[in-house]
Amino acid sequence: MKKIIAVNAGPRMGWNTETLITEASKGAESAGAEVIRFDLFRLDKYTGCISCFGCKKEKMKGHCICRDGLTPVLDAIREADSLIIGSPNYLSEMTASFRALYERLVFQNLTYNRKTPCCNTHPVPVLLIMTSNAPDTAYSRLIQNYQQTMSAFVGPTEILVSGDTLQLKDYSKTDWPWSMFDPQAKQRRRETVFPDEMKKAFDMGAALVK
Repeated sequence: MKKIIAVNAGPRMGWNTETLITEASKGAESAGAEVIRFDLFRLDKYTGCISCFGCKKEKMKGHCICRDGLTPVLDAIREADSLIIGSPNYLSEMTASFRALYERLVFQNLTYNRKTPCCNTHPVPVLLIMTSNAPDTAYSRLIQNYQQTMSAFVGPTEILVSGDTLQLKDYSKTDWPWSMFDPQAKQRRRETVFPDEMKKAFDMGAALVK
């Protein structure tokens, strides 16, 4: 049985990012895989890369030597057959939690050697999910850069972007009008487009196993 690691780098359970990760996980399970889930906002304290260069020593190459809340996640990914990871876009970037894992995940495999720049001996397929309240194409360069880097240092990476997402169930309950958005249009998209994205996440999760 293949083992899939699913990592949620968003804080809000039951909303856009977490929902798409859950659907992708269901897809992987439907194809016969075991899915192990990590929610980064619920782990013990951790940091991004601390630039100790411990992973650049021969006996530790490919292994981040920093021990904290991310260690079990990194260890699980190292032994996995595929990776599902998703994050909302906050202020034109992935969440700080995503960045912390991303730094640790990629840098441990970076050798600074021209001939063999990556020491990852176990590349795995990756599904990278990003959600945003901006249009789907607003952060194309950002997500493509992540796709390129993760493909090089983690494994071949496919992306799923869900833009123009619904952020609140009732925008009228905010303390001031969110006039940048059309709440009714957001709700219509949630009801008509988001289900298709959930189906796509399910199918992409299943494809990771095949």
